[in-house]
Amino acid sequence: MIKAAITSLRGWHRGLRETERLYMVLVAVLIGLLGGLAAVAFRRLIQLVQLLAWQRGTYTLDYLAGLPAWWKVTAPAAGGLFVGLIIYLFAREAKGHGVPEVMEAVAMRGGRIRPRVVIAKLFASGICIGSGGSVGREGPIVQIGSALGSALGQWLKIDRRRLRTLVGCGAAAGIAATFNAPVAGALFAVEIILSDFGVAQFSPIVISSVAATVVSRHFLGDFPAFVVPEYSLVHWTELFAYAGLGVLAGLVALAFIRSLYGTEDLFDRIKLAPPLKAVIGGALIGVIGIWAPQVFGVGYEAIGEALHGRLIWQFMLALVVLKILAVSITIGSGGSGGIFAPSLFIGAMLGGGVGTVVHLLWPTSTAGVGAYALVGMGAVVAAGTHAPITAILIIFEMTGDYKIILPLMISCIIGTLLATRLQRGSIYTMKLLRRGVDIQKGRAVNVLQHVPVRDVMRTDVVTVRPDADLYSLISKFIDHPGSTLFVVDENDRLEGIITADDIRPVMRDPASFELLIIAEDVAETDFPAVTPDRSLADVMRFLSSYRGEVPVLDDGRLAGVIWPQDVIERYHTEVFKRDMAGSVASAVSGERKIDLVPTERHTVVAEVDVPAAFVGKTIRQLDIRQTFGVSVLMIKQTTAPGEEHINTAPTPDYVFRPGDILLVLGPDDELRHLRRGVPRVNT
Repeated sequence: MIKAAITSLRGWHRGLRETERLYMVLVAVLIGLLGGLAAVAFRRLIQLVQLLAWQRGTYTLDYLAGLPAWWKVTAPAAGGLFVGLIIYLFAREAKGHGVPEVMEAVAMRGGRIRPRVVIAKLFASGICIGSGGSVGREGPIVQIGSALGSALGQWLKIDRRRLRTLVGCGAAAGIAATFNAPVAGALFAVEIILSDFGVAQFSPIVISSVAATVVSRHFLGDFPAFVVPEYSLVHWTELFAYAGLGVLAGLVALAFIRSLYGTEDLFDRIKLAPPLKAVIGGALIGVIGIWAPQVFGVGYEAIGEALHGRLIWQFMLALVVLKILAVSITIGSGGSGGIFAPSLFIGAMLGGGVGTVVHLLWPTSTAGVGAYALVGMGAVVAAGTHAPITAILIIFEMTGDYKIILPLMISCIIGTLLATRLQRGSIYTMKLLRRGVDIQKGRAVNVLQHVPVRDVMRTDVVTVRPDADLYSLISKFIDHPGSTLFVVDENDRLEGIITADDIRPVMRDPASFELLIIAEDVAETDFPAVTPDRSLADVMRFLSSYRGEVPVLDDGRLAGVIWPQDVIERYHTEVFKRDMAGSVASAVSGERKIDLVPTERHTVVAEVDVPAAFVGKTIRQLDIRQTFGVSVLMIKQTTAPGEEHINTAPTPDYVFRPGDILLVLGPDDELRHLRRGVPRVNT
């Protein structure tokens, strides 16, 4: 009876998986519900830790100010000990703010995150925040939600392409549930985590974000994250003040990033066990908290005071420095928590300080302090994360007032432009860049990056001599299907190019035919050129400003030509191959082969164990596409017993290893040659 029910359930699940969109919607809803519940559980855990550490489940700044100094030092130090032990013993990924680890998993591991990260991050960050660590809860819940999405996707054997989307669903659910902001949650996932605004990815993420918000509102109520005062733009000249705030926000965000990673380097040089470093970090936070308890925890109460103008500007600017220092010590010493809420805190204090000074100088033409504090929150987040859309949307959702959009956009965009100009990495990607991980390269955004020019170039090039007359040039254009002639000398060295646009004005003038016009008179000498070994991605960049055929030079001699339409066709082919690899990988792994195109030669996608003759050689050396007539779509590489690492974009320099499994596309008869490692014989 039970066995029959399980068999029936599996059959229903297989049928449901065939309806890809409906299946992804249902899984996204489930991830949203789980993410919302995880966010609620995380909040409850923080309150429990606060009750144990401070004897108040929800404490106030006045309460903390009245506690003895030894208590303020001991509580975060003890919390640091527990956090250090959890991270050291259970999951090293739980250290830090969490978002970079999710970004790395999406870009480099196809969205695979260890399920144990859910529990480790939940308790490590909950204890760190609850005991007074100067971090936020947004980063941890993003990692927790993403790990839930990844774990569910791996359990359901979701393919690599859709698994990344499920990780984004978990991240969106976490942000949406934390801020009660479903739109901002979805935008955070697609702008920061996935960097992909495609409809196929965006739709499930939005659904997951909405589901998480419903759960959050059910348990926590439908309240905004902050109570924001009314805002109005008093005078248009006030926009200059907001622009200045954007500049300051960009500089402060850069200082925050450098302080964060500089402090991390400092603690890395200390030769102590990681848990002891976390204890030292917690004690230092307590020392700062003796005079400024606002730095403890997420700091939402202090943000509220800044928004309502209850702090003097000197103290707010001092809190900018103290919060940067406190967060840097917490994260650098090995704590666990997010930097999103601290960025909001720093921005609120910066904006509040600037707004107070501006209002004192021009009281009749500027808004109150709260408006500047609110805009400062968005500007520092935008500059630090390099994600202005998310920053603008999250502040807008917290206020529900469209009138804040104009100054918010000005400050956020200026802050982001300045920050990206002065530093390549954001507060998230800098952590990965320091490890030598470039996620943009890892994502292989340009699918032509590993396609050499020689694979696409044409060798039937139409050339002319520098002294060719006008009639010869016109005749060449009539007979030649292309739009470019190449002027070469007697040694086939390229001297210039002539396009149809160059010759057309001459043809309109009848007098030109009576003049002695030769090729070198109309040839262009400023043109792009590539070598056969260059990447086709370089040619694609040329085509953004150059519409003609691109010459291919080998030691200065004209070896071939790249037609723009050939580049575009190859781009579509590579995109198709990549999408197909992700779509069919899970199906192929069960059957080892799938008929793809029912032609005479039966083009198929199949898994092939790496031939022994391939081991130790690169794809480039073997020239698989030309030698065997097939394309390698993906490589499954065993990294440990029971684990698989999947490389969906193998580079030409990839060295085959024993145990590799190749996902290849090609005619069935060619695959037989590939399995034996014997090249095909061209007839």
